[in-house]
Amino acid sequence: MASITKRSWKLQEFVAHNANVNCLALGHKSGRVMVTGGDDKKVNLWAVGKQSCFMSLSGHTTPIECVQFNHVEELVCAGSRGGAIKVWDLEAAKLVRTLTGHRDGIKCVDFHPYGDFLASGSGDMTIRIWDSRKKGCIFTYSGHKGRVNSLKFSPDGQWIASGGEDASLKIWDLRVGRVLKEFKDHSNSITCVEFHPHEFLLASGSIDRTVNFSDLENFNLVSSEHNLGSVRSVCFNPDGECLFTGVRDYLKVVGWEPNRLYDSEPTTWG
Repeated sequence: MASITKRSWKLQEFVAHNANVNCLALGHKSGRVMVTGGDDKKVNLWAVGKQSCFMSLSGHTTPIECVQFNHVEELVCAGSRGGAIKVWDLEAAKLVRTLTGHRDGIKCVDFHPYGDFLASGSGDMTIRIWDSRKKGCIFTYSGHKGRVNSLKFSPDGQWIASGGEDASLKIWDLRVGRVLKEFKDHSNSITCVEFHPHEFLLASGSIDRTVNFSDLENFNLVSSEHNLGSVRSVCFNPDGECLFTGVRDYLKVVGWEPNRLYDSEPTTWG
């Protein structure tokens, strides 16, 4: 694996909402647009580098817990604390779908990489698959024993990885509609999961202060980076050479095989 030598620095800081900012996502296609959601029940869209939002979407009646673009940045969805998911068409700047069925707040959402499907995880301990062209849920997965904090479609769109408050990391096979593998290597709630962009590798972060790297060919633990702090979010860089890890007041850059800490950048996001 290549050595990461360039250090990180803060590009921009701005006020995004009139209340707590709960979630954000970058556009997959361009990397130049960002969507945020907050306690003010607003969904705001931003051009990276600009200080003011270019679109503000309303319609939710409870705070926003999660947001996501689809892969071509034509749609954006937001899940709320009240359990509703709303999908907007960005070109038309209008609400096109409201998806209801979860019995608790929406904690995470993800668009299928090439289909018209959307996945959501909730405090009701279930994962739901939705057809974003229609209004109904097409499948519900049950198995977590606590809220589902994070989920992601695999790059080929055939699996979903989910991490929950029950400290379990599950791989769901969409073709057969059941759990393919469950990892129990974390000792506390899992907050984030992320597939490697090119390899059969899955990263998971937890409030147990650990990031785990799991092999998805042999279904075993590859390595762990410990004592990072309570992990809030993880993201592989586009080449997959390292993993950016957000913890309280730090952005840390970690690697695996062997596990190592490349960089630790203080922040003030709290």
